[in-house]
Amino acid sequence: MPDAGENEADDGKRFPSDLSKSNAIKKTADGFTYLDPAQFHEYFAADLSAEQAAFMARSQVMNKAENFKAVITTPAWRSKPSWMLVAGSDRTINPDLERWYATRANSHKVEVAGASHSVYVSHPKEVAALIEEAATHSR
Repeated sequence: MPDAGENEADDGKRFPSDLSKSNAIKKTADGFTYLDPAQFHEYFAADLSAEQAAFMARSQVMNKAENFKAVITTPAWRSKPSWMLVAGSDRTINPDLERWYATRANSHKVEVAGASHSVYVSHPKEVAALIEEAATHSR
């Protein structure tokens, strides 16, 4: 939830994540990033089984590194209601950054204790409930 003039890379420095302090982020010669499959479970899906995490590591989609430096021009949360799910044990994005974003945006916040960045897989009911709440509110 960066604000106008901000980007994810710089905002992440406010509250560095365990992932950002690791060597798990790999970059291809043409500028794409991915997580080292050997470290994927630890940093992205710690609350999933090793088998699930291995499948996710093998099927991850690379992201252009420059995307994290894209400057936001018009943040939707400035003019629309927002919801935030904080994954309490997220090692990819520091939960303190997620909380900071939610507070700044005056978001309706739900926190799932013990959840990794893969909260949508490990806690699908909580994620679905938040989405349903947001969808119901906007009608």
